[in-house]
Amino acid sequence: MKKIYYLKTCDTCKRILNELQPSKAFELQDIKENEITVKQLEEMHALAGSYEALFSKRAKLYKERDLKNEVLSESDIKSLILEHYTFLKRPVIIQEGQIFIGNSKKVVEAAKQALHE
Repeated sequence: MKKIYYLKTCDTCKRILNELQPSKAFELQDIKENEITVKQLEEMHALAGSYEALFSKRAKLYKERDLKNEVLSESDIKSLILEHYTFLKRPVIIQEGQIFIGNSKKVVEAAKQALHE
């Protein structure tokens, strides 16, 4: 599977997509317009190893709901990601059994290498 979950209104996602130049073989899914399904999230979880790895603590709602002061279980995190797209760390790039999560330079560089092998 070759897929990228992103937010088209996010400048960082746009910059990364521009930098990566994914081939036409990649399916792009704007998570605001086309919400993540339970099955899709479970596929990401299987590759990532945990829901926490997919969870964005930078989300506005994370701060607004004061979630940093709560102990969140994997099941809580899964529910939050399914409830609102901003809880998914973006972008999530899946390339043939590999997953790249987020926008750190290290992750983007690794994704770039994997995409152009």
